[in-house]
Amino acid sequence: MKKPVVVKLGSSLVVDSAGRARRSVITRRCREIAELVADRTPVCVVSSGAIALGLRRMKLSSRPRSIPKLQAASALGQSRLQRVWEEELARHGLQSAQILLTAEDVADRATYLNARNALRALLDMRAVPVVNENDATATDEITFGDNDALAAQVAALLSARLLILLTEVEGVYTHAPGTPGASLIEDGRAVDSAEFSGMSSLGKGGMKSKVVAAEMAASAGVPTVIAAGHADDVIGPLVAGVPRGTKFAPKAEAPSAFKLWLRFAKPVSGRLHVDAGAERALRSDGRSLLAVGVVRCEGNFDAGDGVELVGPGGEAFGKGLAGASSSDIAGRPRTLEAVHRDRLVIYE
Repeated sequence: MKKPVVVKLGSSLVVDSAGRARRSVITRRCREIAELVADRTPVCVVSSGAIALGLRRMKLSSRPRSIPKLQAASALGQSRLQRVWEEELARHGLQSAQILLTAEDVADRATYLNARNALRALLDMRAVPVVNENDATATDEITFGDNDALAAQVAALLSARLLILLTEVEGVYTHAPGTPGASLIEDGRAVDSAEFSGMSSLGKGGMKSKVVAAEMAASAGVPTVIAAGHADDVIGPLVAGVPRGTKFAPKAEAPSAFKLWLRFAKPVSGRLHVDAGAERALRSDGRSLLAVGVVRCEGNFDAGDGVELVGPGGEAFGKGLAGASSSDIAGRPRTLEAVHRDRLVIYE
């Protein structure tokens, strides 16, 4: 079986301004998904829209700030969202599966592997997993998370062939689409020149979050495209390599699955400020970090927690799993291993 394709659809594609599911868009995407699955290319969908659908049942036209109301909207809308995907995929003889994830599910190594195994089992069965954040219970995810980042994590977790982030516009523009002089940026390496607008009234993200997610997936070795999702044929041409939207090329060498998890999924509980000698030993010599090289501990953490590594200039250059607690490392015993070399990743 071929490597899977991950397709993410934002709230504005899945739900219209009146809070109703955009059946026409989902129908077209499900037809394309069925064609890929028939060609033995597994497809995993990451779908926003639960909160947007739930808001209509609550008679609200935009996202409230109240977290309990957001949680209620998610709970009311998630079943409707899944039903739409299930009905449209069933027209093509495909089974769909609901997968709800939170940051905690991928922060723990064991549950991260369990999630990957479950997704792979579903793809092996030619089922289509429909993934969403579990916003009804994940308070922090409603406040800070977005499905663009989730899609990137799912793509990395599955070592996907391609991540497609579908939105309402053709890709990343130099300025807001429709403004004088705005032009499409086709190469993701040039997105630093773009000016990003804010999020929609129904969604959490925006173009900036899509760019961050695309760069995250590309760092994990997964090519990524940000493109418009309304047309009759979208996914098929992108998988075939037809140039559309803004494409982010993958890094030449993808890190191991463990280092992908460590870099993108493990939360940071503290920071270790190191001296110049320690930074050089970590960056150039591939050594472990000893406590004697730590100038200052920031935050309270225990052994096994994620810690970011900061050089003398104040810039974070890596991340690892703490080999001891912050109180032990702060004492700077010469032989204490603060972070083992096999449990750290150096940023490019």
